[in-house]
Amino acid sequence: MKLSVIIVNYNVRYFLEQCLYSVQKASAGIDCEVFVVDNNSVDDSLKMVSEKFQEVKIIANTENYGFSKANNQAIKVAKGEYILLLNPDTIVEDDTFSKVVTFMDAHQEAGGLGVKMVDGKGKFLPESKRGLPTPIVAFYKIFGLSKLFPNSRTFGQYHLTFLDVDKTHEVDILSGAFLLIRKTVIGKIGGLDEDFFMYGEDVDISYRITQAGYKNYYFPETRIIHYKGESTKKSSVNYVLVFYNAMMIFARKHFSQKNARSFTLLIKMAIYFRAFLAIFKRFTDRTLLPFFDAVLIFSGIFFIQDYWAQTVVFRVQGGSYPPEFLLIAVPIYIFTWLISVYLSGGYDRPINLFRIFRGLFSGTVAILVFYSLLDETMRYSRAMILLGALWGYIAMTGIRLGLNLFGIKNFEIGDVKNKRYIVVGEKEEAERVAKLLTTIEAQPAFIGLVSVDESKKPAEGFIGNFSQIGDIINIYNINELIFCAKSIPARIIIDKMSELENPQVEYKIAPPESLSLIGSNSINTAGDLYTLEINSISKIKNLRNKRFLDIVVSLFLFFSLPVSALIIKKPFGFFKNIFRVLFARKSWVGYCKTTEHDHNKLPVIRPGVLNPAAALRINNLNEETLERLNLLYARDYKTKKDLDIILKGFKNLGSY
Repeated sequence: MKLSVIIVNYNVRYFLEQCLYSVQKASAGIDCEVFVVDNNSVDDSLKMVSEKFQEVKIIANTENYGFSKANNQAIKVAKGEYILLLNPDTIVEDDTFSKVVTFMDAHQEAGGLGVKMVDGKGKFLPESKRGLPTPIVAFYKIFGLSKLFPNSRTFGQYHLTFLDVDKTHEVDILSGAFLLIRKTVIGKIGGLDEDFFMYGEDVDISYRITQAGYKNYYFPETRIIHYKGESTKKSSVNYVLVFYNAMMIFARKHFSQKNARSFTLLIKMAIYFRAFLAIFKRFTDRTLLPFFDAVLIFSGIFFIQDYWAQTVVFRVQGGSYPPEFLLIAVPIYIFTWLISVYLSGGYDRPINLFRIFRGLFSGTVAILVFYSLLDETMRYSRAMILLGALWGYIAMTGIRLGLNLFGIKNFEIGDVKNKRYIVVGEKEEAERVAKLLTTIEAQPAFIGLVSVDESKKPAEGFIGNFSQIGDIINIYNINELIFCAKSIPARIIIDKMSELENPQVEYKIAPPESLSLIGSNSINTAGDLYTLEINSISKIKNLRNKRFLDIVVSLFLFFSLPVSALIIKKPFGFFKNIFRVLFARKSWVGYCKTTEHDHNKLPVIRPGVLNPAAALRINNLNEETLERLNLLYARDYKTKKDLDIILKGFKNLGSY
């Protein structure tokens, strides 16, 4: 046998499906076997593989053994002359396998080989080729010198950025996302080192290949799409710890004691430095804008209260507001306003100025209600509350309008617009994907079909052909371009993405006979999975609003227990449900229960006391209807729907 392809999977069903489809096409004409080693996934990955790819050999683990051990399991039984370690979040070109095998056959000195990798927009991924991470090379990388001087042979050694990405080169380190190794070499050096649970194992085995006298090659004459680019993980503290710990294992194993100590010290410095940056970035992303809002509102109220005291309240007798007003009352006002704006969606993107107004208005009402209950000595001024709210709206909208005016990313103002799509493929497949979009995407603004036929006159039902995609995007103001993998080879898809280079357009790929679309908006979100936008309920604001509603309803029901318990069918269960919901074990509304309990295509939410079927007040609905209700509930979620379901199913709030 010529080639054994090994894919380690862990809860990435949709990526795996796309990957296996491309592997299936690339294996044509090659004596090839394919292994999927599953590390105890819970997303029905193995069910999908057994149903759609029956030729694939499955190794099902009962726990997560990590990347190295899982690969070794398949390596031990693989029969191929060459072993390919392939990530599930990749797509290979149709001729990738034939090209890499031909190259290895012609270069007997080659022990390992990697290919040119691009992200979900066709942009080159620098981790396709790397140098040995010696202490000095790691220093250049960690502290940004390699990025600052990419063409320098001294500073650019980590990603070998001084080498031409379109030419074959001998390199030190290959990426584990696509790592082809000669089986006889594995027989000499052994498999992957299982001390590396995740990350670093590719560096280790690449180094051992060269130490055994073989060469590693970067081979750009074929490409793969790798969705989870290295840059997608940098904001994760866990990634920083795991990745740099792997580097320390490598240093202790392969470097001299002196160099290992230096490298370990450098790595520890990097861990603290990178972890600090990751935590700081995450903190500032969430708190910087509210902080500036609070500072600006407080500053404005400081001057307003001084002016108001001198010209209105204390104009005749003289005087000023007591210190407690600025030190205690105003911070409480500001905190209440900001929380109300947050709950109203005023911090969601894109910016909606009405949500800010709504939040400030509801916060002001809450403050005034609480204010009326205070002792008269603590009522400083209703006018200052109203003036503060007015200033708050001016300040908060002013900040956002300024950020929008200067083109700061993620501060666009306006509602989310319905997307405009084009689907590229042969008629039958393009129509299938288009129909899928209309079923699951909430009211697409436009869907146009583009033919893969290069003829000048498009066929009936198409708005243009493949060569006209660039013009079609501009004329129809397209937001998203979907390629049908059944109709278009991966090589052509990658070529077209690289050719267009349009940052305003998202690219996705639709596998045949699948309900998923795989895509990436940018290198910073290169690991994102899009399952036909069935994600309305999973949006942050909806999850937040749903949880807030659960808490409010639970508290209301708790304080109304003497009355509500008389209405509920199962009072004891009702009492227990109140606390289950309060402590986030349940939600008042969840999905309908189906016999297969197959909610894998829907966003994960807490199990519900009630479900959308409660609003219909009809028993014994069939499976198809229940699944459709779940789909509609997930796609078009609104808190009003939950309230409606709770009211209509009120008597059943004691259900288990």
